[in-house]
Amino acid sequence: MKRIILTGGGTAGHVTPNIALLPRLKELHYDVHYIGSYNGIEKELIDQFAIPYHGIATGKLRRYFSVQNFTDPFRVLKGMNEAKKLVKLLKPDVIFSKGGFVSVPVVLAGKRCRVPVIIHESDMTPGLANKLSMSAAKKICCNFPETLDYLPAGKAILTGSPIRQELLSGDPYKARDFLGFTSDKPVILIVGGSLGAASVNSAVRKVLPELLNSYQVIHLCGRGKLDSSLNSTPGYAQFEYIKDELKDFFALTDIVISRAGANAICELLALHKPNLLIPLSANASRGDQILNARSFERQGFSMVLEEESVTDQSLLNAVNSLYENREQYIRAMKASSQQSSIDTIIELIESFT
Repeated sequence: MKRIILTGGGTAGHVTPNIALLPRLKELHYDVHYIGSYNGIEKELIDQFAIPYHGIATGKLRRYFSVQNFTDPFRVLKGMNEAKKLVKLLKPDVIFSKGGFVSVPVVLAGKRCRVPVIIHESDMTPGLANKLSMSAAKKICCNFPETLDYLPAGKAILTGSPIRQELLSGDPYKARDFLGFTSDKPVILIVGGSLGAASVNSAVRKVLPELLNSYQVIHLCGRGKLDSSLNSTPGYAQFEYIKDELKDFFALTDIVISRAGANAICELLALHKPNLLIPLSANASRGDQILNARSFERQGFSMVLEEESVTDQSLLNAVNSLYENREQYIRAMKASSQQSSIDTIIELIESFT
């Protein structure tokens, strides 16, 4: 039986693409193992799939001062030793890494043990963890055409991001019944990311009365970010987090307002959902969401409204324009070449086993 190690963690975005590959890997009779941190979000997400999970010590390489900068190097060294022992013990045929700092020791251990390594970069410009891993990789998958310019020639391949296939099988009628919505108004889905987005939540709630004149609104606002004063508002449904019903919500939705995390927007591309992206400000990040959003805008998949430009009127204008022109965005997304990411990545994995 062929064996593969999947790795990646730190955020849900470094785990969900690995999860999307699991059904096909199991169909092909791979013995799948996962290496992540001891108690990171990846452990919580992977535990439900009944595949062996192996924890290692992990640290973070920060570009800013922190007391942890003095202790994390020791955790990284410990993780390197643990990863090397695991790779030697498991003897995988191939390693697939989705990134995050926990993946770096696993990737480097793979190179030392002469195991082929494939890594996947979600954002338009490579993050630090993947920069450290590139020299050890046989192939580097990416989401954006522009990313090819940042990757070593001969290693880079445009694949898109693996999308959970269950998202494609939603039932709009189930969603309408669940939400108590009517059939006479279009539906907007607001997604702030796995932890929600306070600024997006606030902007949407400020214009909610105007939105509800023309639309119904599903608001995924993040843990601890519900507004109880809005609980009985007709045509508005808010949730901290949703899991099983998400596919049905997508099926019912006409347009989406979202942050611009790479995996989130790749899901919107796969679902052909016209979207307004409000990327995380460069003041609060390395600017990767802005680059992601602008790439999707150039390809005709998305409208973009930067956080600093959000006003009541600009948000309402953007929403109405997006809805009125939704068919042109749908056509552009359907014409995209990035519709078979799982097949492309699985073929790549198979080429090394």
